[in-house]
Amino acid sequence: MVSGTANPVVQRPQRTSRGVILIVCAVALMALQDALVKWASADLPLSQIFVLRSLLVLPVLTALAGRGALSAWRSGLSAWPISRALCLSLMYLSLYAALPFLPLSTLAAGFYTGPLFIVLLAARFLDERAGRWGWLAVGIGFLGVLVLLRPGADVFEPAALLPVLSGLFYAVAAIITRGKCQDEHAASLALALNVVLLATGILIAIPGMAGQGIESAGAIRPFLFRPWLPLETDGFLLIAVLAVLMVGIGLGLAAAYQLAAPVVVASFDYSYLVFAALLGFVMFGEIPDMTTLAGTALILSAGFIVILKGAGGQE
Repeated sequence: MVSGTANPVVQRPQRTSRGVILIVCAVALMALQDALVKWASADLPLSQIFVLRSLLVLPVLTALAGRGALSAWRSGLSAWPISRALCLSLMYLSLYAALPFLPLSTLAAGFYTGPLFIVLLAARFLDERAGRWGWLAVGIGFLGVLVLLRPGADVFEPAALLPVLSGLFYAVAAIITRGKCQDEHAASLALALNVVLLATGILIAIPGMAGQGIESAGAIRPFLFRPWLPLETDGFLLIAVLAVLMVGIGLGLAAAYQLAAPVVVASFDYSYLVFAALLGFVMFGEIPDMTTLAGTALILSAGFIVILKGAGGQE
């Protein structure tokens, strides 16, 4: 994690409009990816998705790097890109562990504690102050998450805490990107991510390949640990689509947090909520109730406060 030692303020270049465009595109792809993984969770184990997708993504990223491929690999396998990739891999594991049990809108709400954590961590470790409006936005956004998750209510689902954990890992990865990986090429960071996802997929495949019983593993584990299945044409097509999405997500996320301040990028990060709600309705017939809509409105308003008050700096 980024060191807690006080450092002098570093002047980082701001290209806010480009960062905003990239993050909106990246989270749209991420929402589609998550919806497809949720759809596939009844058939394919997560380890199989991780491994096969990364095996397709890595050659594509290497080709995109062109003559700088060797340098991109060397840089991507250094300490900070790998640390960032570990955080993102833990993010995906936490998020996808809850996929079979939660509507996409609820999943998105828990995950989008991430931008709130980003504002807090950026102030602590990057010395990029959010100001009073930024802190107000954090408070409103946190209230929105509480409304959505409804802790203590009869409808509270413990699995909803997993996306919150995922949001924390996402925030740490974003801070590492901004604080320690800003000079890294986006391809290097994307390569590191997919190397770690490949290794993660192999590790979580071991219990299933070893033939350990799934019946006693609990409801959440079959998707994570069950044995691999033979792929038909639809399965290969799905993995290919997920690979294309991962290339866009990996490059977009890395570049967005390099180009603009975390507080600004985190604000537009909230657009994931809209994409997730739309895909949840279209693909799974999920219709958010009034409480979910109220919580989402609070979270979105928190993002708009940061945007309108210019937290994080201007172009």
